[in-house]
Amino acid sequence: TRSLTITSLDQSKFEKAQGEKVTLPCTFELSEEDEGPLDIEWVLIPADNQKREQIIIMYAVDRIYNHYYGALTGRMQFTNLDPKSGDGSLDILNLKAADTGTYQCKVKKAPGVQSTKIQLTVLVKPARTKCSIEGSQEIGKDVTLKCASQEGSPLLSYDWRKVSGTQELPATSVLNKNTGELLLKNASQEYSGVYSCVASNRVGTDECSIELNVTPPVNTAGMIAGAIIGTLLGLSVLTFLVFCCCKKHREKKYEKEVHHDIREDVPPPKSRSSTARSYIGSNHSSLGSMSPSNMEGYTKTPYSQVPSEDFEHTSGQNPTFAPSKVAAPNLSRMGAVPVMIPAQSKDGSIV
Repeated sequence: TRSLTITSLDQSKFEKAQGEKVTLPCTFELSEEDEGPLDIEWVLIPADNQKREQIIIMYAVDRIYNHYYGALTGRMQFTNLDPKSGDGSLDILNLKAADTGTYQCKVKKAPGVQSTKIQLTVLVKPARTKCSIEGSQEIGKDVTLKCASQEGSPLLSYDWRKVSGTQELPATSVLNKNTGELLLKNASQEYSGVYSCVASNRVGTDECSIELNVTPPVNTAGMIAGAIIGTLLGLSVLTFLVFCCCKKHREKKYEKEVHHDIREDVPPPKSRSSTARSYIGSNHSSLGSMSPSNMEGYTKTPYSQVPSEDFEHTSGQNPTFAPSKVAAPNLSRMGAVPVMIPAQSKDGSIV
């Protein structure tokens, strides 16, 4: 007795890159004895056997139901718009790493029932691959070229090649394809050039490049001596600046102290004109109060002469004046009031 059969059993494993499209085949043939309604289901079998199968899409009673599995909503469809024609294959668009899993196609048309399982693996291509250099790029030193991809599904494999000069890796190089490290022992200037690394897995490749420049050893002794000399010069300049600042500060402080002492300890000098006026005024008062009996010693006092400042500072001494021929009217020119001075005749009488 002939019954329903699944004809697409040749391929049961698929490997695709992220972002690509995959078609999971599920073709079938019906027999004359299969008289019941046609029912096609695609389910996702979880890795954990304790969990239930998740229906993805279904065709039943001439209708398609594709709202069961939200993770694939809008990214899945039957390959044939009329699955009852014998093609129940499933298309998944814009694949993601989370789409990896085991898918099962079930075809039912009573009394016939058949199914097939397909393993889908979504791989991520290598991406954002970076090259770097580790170690001193000096002649005679060991240098390591490193290569690593930021993205990519395992297993990743790395391969280095030289793209300049002889385009051949140095004879002393050691390559580790799993880690992406290329060790160059006892480097020489011939090792200089541009190197390229290619990262690859089963679904794609990515590449990066880097330039190696092997140079003679640096004169470290000269660099150290230069650094020491530079440091000493810097300290000398700093010390000189500090000394100048301190000296200037002391000079300003001394100037302020001297100015302060002069202002407080030294009285201002007296005016000569004021001394003269005070002296003349005092003598005028004395003359006004004199009587004929006490004017004998002052009859010939020179009012035109102004005493010096030494006269004021001489204590306990009476001033002595030289005879003067200045008449009384001259006193008016000095701002004094004229005074009639009595004179004595030869016989001793007052005139």
